[in-house]
Amino acid sequence: MAADRRTVIENCAIATVDAQDTEYASGHLVLAGNRIESLGAGPAPEGLQDVERRIDATGHLVTPGLVNTHHHFYQWITRGLATDHNLFDWLVALYPTWARIDEQMVRAAAQGSLAMMARGGVTTAMDHHYVFPRGSGDLSGAIIGAARDMGVRFTLARGSMDRGEQDGGLPPDFAVESLEGALAATEETVRRHHDTSFDAMTQIAVAPCSPFSVSTELMRQGAELARRLGVRLHTHGSETVEEEKFCHELFGMGPTDYFESTGWLGEDVWMAHCVHMNDSDIDAFARTGTGVAHCPSSNARLAAGIARVPDMLAAGVPVGLGVDGTASNESGELHTELRNALLINRLGARREAALNARQALRLGTFGGARVLGRAAQIGSLEPGKLADLVLWKLDTLAHASIADPVTALVFGAAAPVTASFVNGRQIVDSGRLLHADEEEIARTTREEARRLARIAAQG
Repeated sequence: MAADRRTVIENCAIATVDAQDTEYASGHLVLAGNRIESLGAGPAPEGLQDVERRIDATGHLVTPGLVNTHHHFYQWITRGLATDHNLFDWLVALYPTWARIDEQMVRAAAQGSLAMMARGGVTTAMDHHYVFPRGSGDLSGAIIGAARDMGVRFTLARGSMDRGEQDGGLPPDFAVESLEGALAATEETVRRHHDTSFDAMTQIAVAPCSPFSVSTELMRQGAELARRLGVRLHTHGSETVEEEKFCHELFGMGPTDYFESTGWLGEDVWMAHCVHMNDSDIDAFARTGTGVAHCPSSNARLAAGIARVPDMLAAGVPVGLGVDGTASNESGELHTELRNALLINRLGARREAALNARQALRLGTFGGARVLGRAAQIGSLEPGKLADLVLWKLDTLAHASIADPVTALVFGAAAPVTASFVNGRQIVDSGRLLHADEEEIARTTREEARRLARIAAQG
């Protein structure tokens, strides 16, 4: 939309998720181009010029768009497998299949993952892709292209693995890269695709997969590469007790100490999961500003445990929400993680005081923006920020008797998305994607899942 053209949204409840948690029971927003121009209580000001569209949002709650901080898109075509496994057994079961993905499969899987998130209120997506089988094509380009076509703001965490089975790792040897090859390919991805502008739609992070699939040298040099190029760092950390045992046996220290020894703590770093963290670990994350991608459904699916999110937040650790790969969270939806984060954390030590509805919404919006290093641009509804926002319909049978709209959104059933805007451009209308064919995506992902299963069965 042209910078001088305005969209006016009126008669809606608004949860801004700004620093003061400002809310309006009935308010308005004015979008100008790709920015939020103004917002406040009551109707929009009279006499606005160049209004291209007015939306009567009666019965809706408007929030910032949801921000996903951890995912593995390629897993969309291996959903429903190894459903009764812990993390290490699950990886051993699935790596032989994942090691046979190709560019066509990855693009289809990315489309499926992005479509499911976008139609559920995600405006900023993230993918940690670390499986690059030899001869598989331009996987990073396929993923970035799928996000661009969907119209979603996107961070690709260009992953890597260089510790195969012969070196004591879990992935097959033909699915890992060399140290030099991984670093070179990662640098090339950053140089080709990373956008540093305020309204960037595509950014890249450096993301070796995990301590048990990556050499110490790749961790060290990966951190050095990211800081030389000025991009963020991402990996898995402290997900299971088995990982902690692995780190003690191989490195003589726990995961957090290992990360610190390789340069992997800092304000430019975020880790996925962080389930098994002691007080010292949490203090180290808080002291260094290291972020966390909390993935409650995946942690439950793999029986990994309950992350100490309330303690992290109390210590000042940046925390966002993540879907995680859909081989460990088959629904692939982030808006359900608002509810799951709240409910699962209430099973922990702090019980009913663990999280409330507004804290859960903050995790899925501003918390995620902070973790991705984009809190100045997205994550809250404020004048000057990018126009990434969602209109949730809360006047139907599922929510109409819940007086507080934020409580309805978080505690209630998954709310329909009437409209979702990214960069001022609408990408969802009445729960349907505007720039993608959902039926075609379903057909393609089904075909690619079957093709991958046939190839994997042939060995």
